[in-house]
Amino acid sequence: MPVVFNDYMNTLDGDPTTEKLLPLIAAAAEAGAEVFCIDAGWYDDSGAWWDTVGEWTPSTTRFPGGLSEVVEAIRDAGMSPGLWLEPEVVGVRSPVADTLPDEAFLLRHGQRIVEHHRYHLDLRHPAALAHLDRVVDRLIADFGVGFFKFDYNIDPGPGTDHDADSVGDGLLRHNRAHLAWLDRLLDRHPGLVIENCSSGAMRMDFAMLSRLAMQSTSDQQDFTKYPPIAAAAPVSLLPEQAASWAYPQPGMSEEETAFCLVTGLLGRFYVSGHLNRMDERHRGMVAEAVATAKTLRTAIANGHPYWPAGLPGWTDPWIALALRGPTRDGIDEDLVSIWRRGGPSGTELRFPHLAGRDVTVTPVFPLDLPEWEFLWDAASGTLAVRANDADIAARTLRLTTESLEKE
Repeated sequence: MPVVFNDYMNTLDGDPTTEKLLPLIAAAAEAGAEVFCIDAGWYDDSGAWWDTVGEWTPSTTRFPGGLSEVVEAIRDAGMSPGLWLEPEVVGVRSPVADTLPDEAFLLRHGQRIVEHHRYHLDLRHPAALAHLDRVVDRLIADFGVGFFKFDYNIDPGPGTDHDADSVGDGLLRHNRAHLAWLDRLLDRHPGLVIENCSSGAMRMDFAMLSRLAMQSTSDQQDFTKYPPIAAAAPVSLLPEQAASWAYPQPGMSEEETAFCLVTGLLGRFYVSGHLNRMDERHRGMVAEAVATAKTLRTAIANGHPYWPAGLPGWTDPWIALALRGPTRDGIDEDLVSIWRRGGPSGTELRFPHLAGRDVTVTPVFPLDLPEWEFLWDAASGTLAVRANDADIAARTLRLTTESLEKE
């Protein structure tokens, strides 16, 4: 579960250059990130790349000293380099569209399916598979890529009728071929970490999640709207796979910065933001959150999610996500993230499995902002929470108690 910094969300937004990346790389390394992912745009010379993708060769205009200069800076800073890739598509203006046969793409009535100025590879075809293998193996060999963010931004519709009994049959067999390709890729590169972005969770299904290490939970850009997404994500995927963006920005208050960072803490910690433009105080908060995330990895990987405020509603003022961990050394431990988005200054959280027991509440993050008030009622198994004056604020807590087995 390496901590990943990605340059995209609310930061470079698909416009990476050497000049923009080098300060971000230094800031991400200082904060403690272990992977630095260069997101969309690294292959683009024209500024209009949407319908030209497919070759996946580095831009020469964005990186005058070559992409290798940026990758070496990532490695020299102690991080593993990562790249964004949308492997299954080929733009209609890409040279690859002319070199691959029609049968290497999804077809209907003998014609290539065009969706949003892209063709979609049919991974039943050996030419399509060979193309993707060459791309991925070349990027790993040339740049030492240890992380890929696999995106998927088009919907090809019901499927292909080529060499199939129906469009559904063609799509099913293509999907199975895609999964088999992923299996072979990970067999060849067992240390590779792959994120299933898929347009911010458009293709968040168990077939993909049974193979890929992490899942971007959303492309939501408004940090105040992210908590219900982050809190609900473990309904359908493992907490250690759920990558909810933690993207604090310069100009945010300390409480807003902590709010952003808490959003990612009880999952796969996934950081973005203009860290290089922040003052020392706010960069220190990011570093504190990264260090905290590293200490929580084992608990997250072993934790079982539950919702002490109930499943989150989109406009709920108070939202909570908790992870119940295994008993260690006779101690039961639960982790809880709580977000306040306006509304009343207090709320009540329910922990029925802890009723009748003495519970110790310990702050996990942040540690140097004004403390919230917590009052445990053992008889009812409820925790009364009262925030400070900030309408937008969040805290992550640890609840500990002696296990029933020990008692």
